[in-house]
Amino acid sequence: MDGLCAFAETVAAEDDFSLVLVFFDPAFDGGELARGLKRSLAVPTQICCSTAGGIGPFGYLDGGAILILFPAASFEALAAVIPDLSAGGMRGGAEIAEALRGRFDRLIAERAQGAPLALAFIDGLSMHEEMVVAAFDSVLPDVPLVGGSAGDRLDFGVTRVSLDGRVYEHGAVLCLIWSTVPFRIFKSDHYRPTQTRLVVTESDPDRRLVTALNGAPAASEYATVLGLDPLGLNRFSFASYPVVVKIGGEHYCRSIRRMEENGLSFFCAVETGVVLTLAESRDMADSMRDALSRVAGDLGGIDVVVGFDCVLRRVEAEERQLSRQVASVFSDYKVFGFTTYGEQYRSMHLNQTFTGVAFGAAAGDAAGSA
Repeated sequence: MDGLCAFAETVAAEDDFSLVLVFFDPAFDGGELARGLKRSLAVPTQICCSTAGGIGPFGYLDGGAILILFPAASFEALAAVIPDLSAGGMRGGAEIAEALRGRFDRLIAERAQGAPLALAFIDGLSMHEEMVVAAFDSVLPDVPLVGGSAGDRLDFGVTRVSLDGRVYEHGAVLCLIWSTVPFRIFKSDHYRPTQTRLVVTESDPDRRLVTALNGAPAASEYATVLGLDPLGLNRFSFASYPVVVKIGGEHYCRSIRRMEENGLSFFCAVETGVVLTLAESRDMADSMRDALSRVAGDLGGIDVVVGFDCVLRRVEAEERQLSRQVASVFSDYKVFGFTTYGEQYRSMHLNQTFTGVAFGAAAGDAAGSA
C-alpha cells in the first residue's frame, strides 16, 4: 500500500494533474488506498475502483493497480458519487448527475475549445447498472459516456468504488471531463448471432435470474441446445457460448454469470418474453484490432486508451490461449484499464464487450501502472 502511494506521488510530481484513476486489485484495502492517495497526491479529483483484474500494454494483470493521470493542461474534471444505489434509484442518480452537470457547465463556460466526456464506475454486484446508466443518460444525452462495473476478481463478494478519499461498497461514481485533446469512445465484441433462439419464459429481472427458457428449466435448455451436459456448465461454457439480444437493429451480449440452483444468473437484467439468440465466436484479438484501427484512423493516431474489458472475455482468452494476441493489441494501442463485471457505453449496460475511450496524440504520457 505504501509503495503504491509512493509510486503515485512520484509520478504525479512530474506535472500538474486534474484527475487520477486507480483500478486496484481487491487484495488492497480500498479505504486505506483511497485515504493514502488523498494524503499523497495533490490531484483534485481522485477515483478508485476495484477490479476483476487489470489490463495494460503488457496484457492481463493480477495484483497491483493501474494508475492513469490526466494532465491539467489538457483536461478539466469534476465527479460526484451515488453512495447507496439501493436507496436512490433512477431518480437519485438523475438528481446527482444534474447537480454535477450544473457545476461542470459553470466550470467550462468560457472554454473555447474542447469537448465533454463522461466516465462511470458502478458497483458490479448492485444489479442496478441499467438503472444508473439510464439516469445518467437522461441528464447527459449529449455527452459520450463509457465505463466499467467494479469487480472483485471472480469472488462475487464485495466491490468498491471511491471518490476523493472516501470508499463506497454499493455506490457509483460519475466523472465529467472536459478534454482539449481529441478523443473517441468505442465498443468491440467478437460474436455473431446464430439461428438458435431461446425465449425467456420465466425470470426474476430484479435478481437477474432466468429460471426457464423455451418453457424448460433454464440451465437444462441452454445446455441441451449446445449439446453440453448441464452438470458440466462452467465459466468457460458461458464465456464461449454467450447469448445476445437485438436492440435497435444491433445485437448486444447478455452474459451468464453462473448457474444457480433454480436457474441461470446473468450480468444484465433479462425480462420474461425476451428472445435471446445464441452467438458464436469470431477472433477476439482481430475484432479488437479492427475497432481500434478505425478509431486511430479517425484521430490520426492513438496516444493512450482507457479501456473496460469484460472478465468473461479474459476467461475465454485464457482458455483459448489467446492472451498473447490480446496483449499485443493492448500494447500496440497503449491500453490501460481493467476487467469488469459489466461495461457501460452511452446509454447501455453491456456484457462480454470491450469498451473505452481513445485519446489522440496530444494526450501526452498520462498513464502508469504499479
